[in-house]
Amino acid sequence: MHLFEMHLLFPILELLALAGTALSRVQEVHNVLELTGQKASREFSTDVANGKYTPPEEMDPQFWYKIADEEIAKRLALPQLNTDKAKNVIMFLGDGMPLATVTAARILKGQRQGKTGEESSLSFERFPYSGLSRTYCANAQVPDSACTATAYLCGVKTNIINIGVSAAVNFNNCTASQDPANRLTSIAEWSQDSGKSTGFVTTTTLTHASPSGAYAKTANRMWQCDTDVTKYGVDASTCIDMATQLVTQTPGKNFEVMFGGGMGKFLPKTVRDSHGKIGERSDGVNLLARWQALHAKGALVTNRKQLLSLNVSTATNIIGAFQSGLMDFHMDADASYQPTLSELTEVAIKKLSQNENGYFVFIEGGLIDYGNHYTQAGYALDEALEFEKAIELARNITDIKDTLIVVTADHGHAVSIAGYPGRGTPILGVNQHDTDINGVKYSVLNYAAGPNQYLDENGQRIPLDDILGPDDAIMPSYIAKEIGVHSGEDVGVWASGPQSHLFTGVMQQSTIPHLMAYASCVGSGKKVCDN
Repeated sequence: MHLFEMHLLFPILELLALAGTALSRVQEVHNVLELTGQKASREFSTDVANGKYTPPEEMDPQFWYKIADEEIAKRLALPQLNTDKAKNVIMFLGDGMPLATVTAARILKGQRQGKTGEESSLSFERFPYSGLSRTYCANAQVPDSACTATAYLCGVKTNIINIGVSAAVNFNNCTASQDPANRLTSIAEWSQDSGKSTGFVTTTTLTHASPSGAYAKTANRMWQCDTDVTKYGVDASTCIDMATQLVTQTPGKNFEVMFGGGMGKFLPKTVRDSHGKIGERSDGVNLLARWQALHAKGALVTNRKQLLSLNVSTATNIIGAFQSGLMDFHMDADASYQPTLSELTEVAIKKLSQNENGYFVFIEGGLIDYGNHYTQAGYALDEALEFEKAIELARNITDIKDTLIVVTADHGHAVSIAGYPGRGTPILGVNQHDTDINGVKYSVLNYAAGPNQYLDENGQRIPLDDILGPDDAIMPSYIAKEIGVHSGEDVGVWASGPQSHLFTGVMQQSTIPHLMAYASCVGSGKKVCDN
């Protein structure tokens, strides 16, 4: 449109506005039938039975006044800020655990107990202090578990795929990753330097991205064994794989506890592991035998029975390799063979607690991420509930006066809880209180991307009532991809114990290890002991 034409149009617009003609594209979007759940039934009724369920006790305003009084009293009764030094630090990491997953897990927990679910809470949600962590990485708006592990364990944001090296290192660049100026140290190493015991626990593999942030330095998170390094076109004799770093280099060789899966990365292809599968290494090196040689009184355990019968007082170091690759989902695992995250946590804490100087331990619920990647929310939420059980156990068997526990996630997932479902709607089921424009009901949980859009031959959504509900059901997504994708929103941080009041507000993810170091007086930065 020419300028003089726009000039002629202005008086017309003014007249239309004066006449009350609505030119704004912003229109009312809130449909009361949709909000009350009556749109789905295509009936209007004031009968509550045809709408959404309300717990009878919640109809009384005093119910909410009482809760408010209780929450005020709880906050007023909080102890004075614990400004003491943290002798011990336990960091719990829910891999791929966005706030939507935390909320959904809370609801599922309550529903498993026969309640509506929304009123329930997870163990770490009862911690006195909470905040938010910003998860972007140096070159990524939405991160992966490698650059985030570098942030929350090494205190520096780096490029996606990198672990333990700075953002000056590009993907797969072996030379840059070897430059001392680009190599980082972690809070595990800082703790070792201060005479503390250290360890890590994961439900993924010992060489997976998250735990590797504690010990590895690599330009490619997939360089887990020498075969992997070679596969990416790099000389494995120059760029040392992560499994070798863990066993032979500082700080990995000094860990007193290492629990997870991934036994195959430590064994040559000529050897069958304890789980019946052939090893993955091409160099012929048996790293578990090398580890045993370095730790004459160390113990290798590969199943639940061995773990629970172990005398932690006689073993100087413990390595647990409970599967050839990733550990099994809790819901799929042979409970007599694979230990739970809580069991791994308890043994780790008992072992590390023997050091009078204290300890640092990293504990990961790593398969929350996999459940969300598969868009199988039932698995993701069950893993989140196993994660919260381990946190509750850790808080119960440690002293809140000297043990700081920090709970967070590395990144989110593109999952949502939406559509105005009523109270008590099964979190893994279909929203019975709303439909799409074609009158088809939709699921409570939806993913942005994933393998199943549930469309008919005409591209229209199909009913899901007979599909959703089972724990292993694949939830719908609208972008067709083989697996679900990470998301870039902030994730939660929850803290309890000495200096836990520092973990509030919105923080950079890379600040987290510096706060833990401050609280436990390790590292080269600021320390509470300096005061």
